[in-house]
Amino acid sequence: MYDKPLVSVIIPTFNREKLLPKTIDSVINQTYENWELLIVDDKSTDDTKKVVMDYAKKDNRIKYLLNNGNKGPGAARNFGINNCNGKYIAFLDSDDQWLKNH
Repeated sequence: MYDKPLVSVIIPTFNREKLLPKTIDSVINQTYENWELLIVDDKSTDDTKKVVMDYAKKDNRIKYLLNNGNKGPGAARNFGINNCNGKYIAFLDSDDQWLKNH
């Protein structure tokens, strides 16, 4: 389908249900389209999972991963790395956004 390499975008997150939509939208709106988005939930206690799953239902490039404990952003990034398929890896914080041609 795509002739460009797959980029794995990893977002570690914890209790960011209100900020995640803008972050996720900034990935969806990229001019580069061959990406997968792995959102690693570090055991959130809010509706982070619901927010991500609503997006995942609409776009199969978006994946929800749940850490088995609250381990911090470094461990969440590593969990994402261990579960990604891309040739390249990019990290995005859950309270940040990318411009469309990142």
